[in-house]
Amino acid sequence: MDYTGPERRKYPRIAGRFIVSYRILEEDDNVDITQTKNLSLGGMLLTTNKQFEPGTNLALEIRLPFDPNPIMLIAKVLSSNEITKGLIYDTRLMFLYVDDKHKKTIGQTVDYYIKKE
Repeated sequence: MDYTGPERRKYPRIAGRFIVSYRILEEDDNVDITQTKNLSLGGMLLTTNKQFEPGTNLALEIRLPFDPNPIMLIAKVLSSNEITKGLIYDTRLMFLYVDDKHKKTIGQTVDYYIKKE
């Protein structure tokens, strides 16, 4: 079912598949790799292989076309919904910390894909 209510997002969102490694912020060794389903300056939607409690903080490393180095950021889980029973979850994240340089890179990426659509 598609949402037909008013747009509540603060930033435009693009459908883009970018490689992301993620882990729970407090855990150093439990890294997993996935890809984004969409991305904005304020957050992203990831496919994850486990369900996360809302409020869980994740450390992320994402690769974007406008920076040869991965972007490091911290995000909070807003929701994590089961898509395939016990296997795949759509996990919505809100960015908590992104430095200015990386914010610019995310903005460039979003702008580029918006113009391309």
